[in-house]
Amino acid sequence: MKSAPAIAETGGGGVTGRPDGDVLWAHATSEIRATALVQIVTRLHAMRPDLHLLLTLPSGLSAPQHLRPYMTALTVPDDSMPAIKAFLDHWAPDLCLWTGGYLQHVLIHETARRRVPMVLIDAEESALTTGRWHLLRNRTQVSLRHFGRVLASTANAATRLLKLGVPPKDITVTGPLMEAGAALPCDDASRDQMARLLDGRPLWLAAMIQPEELPVVTEAHRIALRSAHRRLLLLVPDDIRQGDAMTQTLRDEGWRVAQWGQGERPDETSQIILADTRGEMGLWYRLAPVTFMASSMQEHHTGQDPFEPAALGSAILFGPHMSRYSTTYDRLATAGAARMVRDAESLAAGVTFLTAPDQAAAMAHAAWEVTTAGAEVTDAVMDLVQDMLDRKAAL
Repeated sequence: MKSAPAIAETGGGGVTGRPDGDVLWAHATSEIRATALVQIVTRLHAMRPDLHLLLTLPSGLSAPQHLRPYMTALTVPDDSMPAIKAFLDHWAPDLCLWTGGYLQHVLIHETARRRVPMVLIDAEESALTTGRWHLLRNRTQVSLRHFGRVLASTANAATRLLKLGVPPKDITVTGPLMEAGAALPCDDASRDQMARLLDGRPLWLAAMIQPEELPVVTEAHRIALRSAHRRLLLLVPDDIRQGDAMTQTLRDEGWRVAQWGQGERPDETSQIILADTRGEMGLWYRLAPVTFMASSMQEHHTGQDPFEPAALGSAILFGPHMSRYSTTYDRLATAGAARMVRDAESLAAGVTFLTAPDQAAAMAHAAWEVTTAGAEVTDAVMDLVQDMLDRKAAL
């Protein structure tokens, strides 16, 4: 691999050289769009393992913290020809997705000159405003001609694009680009069997828990048992290799624990299920009406993806340290789909409050609405990328 050009500022994970395989260059003009693009490429990578994301961002916009090894984040080059040539020479992208608007005309023109296919997605009216300055309007019109497809966020944005000369056949109104949830799989027979074992007992889930969070969660469970003595806690370690140690710690403290990974199943006397197996989160999220997303109570941890429980109808509680997914948690909290807790007392209060079926159902419905809001746009972008890369490979 060649060394990265001097203009590149690596932000987050990934490589600094041009990797083998397809390079999808995506330019994000907001934090929400950057997070959505990371999710889209994460899903695409499962189908195209040689796909790499080159994510560019305006100066001052931080890269998402949950970049994968096949992703690289850089500050977009300024609109000067030396910087642009160095960038395109080095990365040689196979496809460009530009989000929002705020078009960098020289960069777009040079990208088109090199015959890199370009798509404008989540085009918004405010980012295409040219005012009364005819030169800027003309440059915007020329830049827009270089995009083979344009996905508009609203009907008003589509109208603006038409006025700027984009052919109607090239415009699709999709709604705004944002991260969307995908439901984890679950074996129906296992779900039915587990429901019989639970026998109607109130259940709450602490997912992806760290060992140092165990005292907070167990104290919250102890408090919550006062209002419902049959309440059952389902614990999933972030590292399932810690299952034996966590089980022993809990038993030393006097808890009656069923360790799932050892084939133990809960009975009427069980207080905690320690689920230390892989591939069953879809089952646990479906069973638990309330999920505490752990790895969020200490500063050195940065949270877990809340869209997994949200997509499966579980109300969400979370700690104050979730910077890796802060944009996602903000969306859920704003919609009333998640609430922050800070200690054992507030966690117990949240669990107790959400024991009421109507409260949990209201939060779960709000979470579902958030997770599905961007699903159609996400699917449309994925299909478009797949189609364009397939056609390129067939040439």
